[in-house]
Amino acid sequence: MSDITIALSKGRIYEDTVPFLKAAGIVAQDDPDASRKLIIATNQPQVRLIMVRATDVPTYVQYGAADLGVAGKDVLLEHGGAGLYQPLDLKIARCRMMVAVRNDFDYAATVFQGARLRVATKYVKTARDHFAAKGMHVDLIKLYGSMELAPLVGLADAIVDLVSTGSTLKANQLQAVEEIMPISARLIVNQAALKLKNNTIQPLLEAFSAAIPANL
Repeated sequence: MSDITIALSKGRIYEDTVPFLKAAGIVAQDDPDASRKLIIATNQPQVRLIMVRATDVPTYVQYGAADLGVAGKDVLLEHGGAGLYQPLDLKIARCRMMVAVRNDFDYAATVFQGARLRVATKYVKTARDHFAAKGMHVDLIKLYGSMELAPLVGLADAIVDLVSTGSTLKANQLQAVEEIMPISARLIVNQAALKLKNNTIQPLLEAFSAAIPANL
């Protein structure tokens, strides 16, 4: 069994995490995107990577199946962050959590009038907290994908989703009308592991910290 297990998700977060791993002297022995392996050995016998769904990374770290992980702030907010230490904002996988509506929907007027909105999102907790803080009444509809479709077919008045370039919104005649918060990926650590394996984990934290771009 490896001394240190790091939970990652395939795709953008993994790709953006590779430079941090290299800064810590860790190189994966297999390409997760080309391999079906869920446990990836590294050049360091005491370190292994496990590949899980992005939404599951905090759970693996919380319960000690992984010592460390990299997860987006959006995922951590929905998870709640229980049992997790979040020492570093890695400033990768950056985007914005936004409210978006159809181009022909007058969001400002609807908010001013105090009308009840139907909002589709997979970020139910974040959306609920945001609209509650504004004193708005909303009905939240949980979706897992193709969020942009909801306003187009009348399922919802608005969506809450991650926006990077905004090109997907534009292609579907939607517009972002309100920013909820900026999002980026965080390094997370199991609190018990931080105490029990501090001599191994602390150098990793220092290497990751040193690799964060200073100009971001």
